[in-house]
Amino acid sequence: MAEKLSDDERALLQAELEHLRQEHRDLDAAIEALLHLGAADRLQIQRLKKRKLVLRDRLVFLEDQLTPDIIA
Repeated sequence: MAEKLSDDERALLQAELEHLRQEHRDLDAAIEALLHLGAADRLQIQRLKKRKLVLRDRLVFLEDQLTPDIIA
C-alpha cells in the first residue's frame, strides 16, 4: 500500500507516527513513575498499560502502511 500513498498522505502518517511514539514514551515514563512512587494504583497502571498496547497496535499498523510490500 505504501506506493499508493501521496506525499501529503505519507507526511500525515509520519506526523501521526511521531505523535503516537511520543505518547507511548510518555505513558512508559508515567507507568515507571507510578511504580517507583510505591503508592501505585494498580487499576491506574492497568489502564495506562492497556492504552500503551492500543498505541503499539496503531503504531504497527501505520508503520505497515508506510513500508512497501517486498515480494520474497
